[in-house]
Amino acid sequence: MNLTQQIFSISSAANFSDTALQIFRHQAENCSVYKAYIQNLRISPTEIHQVQDIPYLPISFFKSHQVLSAPRQPEVVFSSSGTTGMVQSRHLVTDVKVYEDSFNKAFELFYGKIENSCLLALLPSYLEREGSSLIYMVDALLRQSKHPDSGYFLHNHNDLYQRLKKLQTTGQKTILIGVTYALLDFIEQYQLDFPELVVMETGGMKGKRKEMVREELHQELKAGFGVPAIHSEYGMTELLSQGYSYGEGIFNCPPWMKIVLRDTNDPLSLLQNQQSGGINVIDLANINSCSFIATQDLGKVYPDGSFEVLGRFDNADIRGCNLLVQ
Repeated sequence: MNLTQQIFSISSAANFSDTALQIFRHQAENCSVYKAYIQNLRISPTEIHQVQDIPYLPISFFKSHQVLSAPRQPEVVFSSSGTTGMVQSRHLVTDVKVYEDSFNKAFELFYGKIENSCLLALLPSYLEREGSSLIYMVDALLRQSKHPDSGYFLHNHNDLYQRLKKLQTTGQKTILIGVTYALLDFIEQYQLDFPELVVMETGGMKGKRKEMVREELHQELKAGFGVPAIHSEYGMTELLSQGYSYGEGIFNCPPWMKIVLRDTNDPLSLLQNQQSGGINVIDLANINSCSFIATQDLGKVYPDGSFEVLGRFDNADIRGCNLLVQ
């Protein structure tokens, strides 16, 4: 079994640790920016024998460097959204099949086989730009759904409303994935009482509305769609895996992904005991870039491995990035 196959066969904590250490050694040698970062920390990769000792690369490196661990040309380049003039993160993906395996296996794990569902996507701001990893995933899931009513909706809210009413009448299992502001725009015009519907918000107002606290946002969406909970997806350009929430903002990871917390005042120290801290992600699907990433999110991890996102660092609060490689 090669290392990529090993990633998606993880079935225990010991499996995860063993695979993570193998990938760390590979990336510490073959990812030039990560290798230089580790050297600047004066850490010797040969002395890392436990996952908790692996250093995390600040996510900002995806804006300033090519983060690659494979000597191949990228098959696809994913880029982050951002306002004009902002430097975008770029994730160079040398083997897009790894991404496809990751999102297909994770989606099935959390929601069952996509061919059994009708998938509706309300993602205007993502569709209106190039390089979205979310659109790549949704495109692939829509192709696999095979349901004649599956598809994208841009600003045609009445069409979406009629489609949802029809699907409710037929009892079809339906998933609506939408960017937060577009879901709010929809329920300002249309109200539903569709408790079986899975509404999954992908986060972010994209500058279209004022930000809202999660509890207030989810209350509005639950009332508007007539659903008992709002599902969420935790993903980003720099990751090839996603966490999913069935409600209340509590996320779970697929077996090849893990969240650990770092001390906000000492970013090289990890936290235990359900404290809140900076979110570090181990995403083993990032085998060809970097699997160990310090994000700019704040969160809390629970004893069962589930996690909650509490907010983001302000730029002024991001510490530990002064070891940037020149």
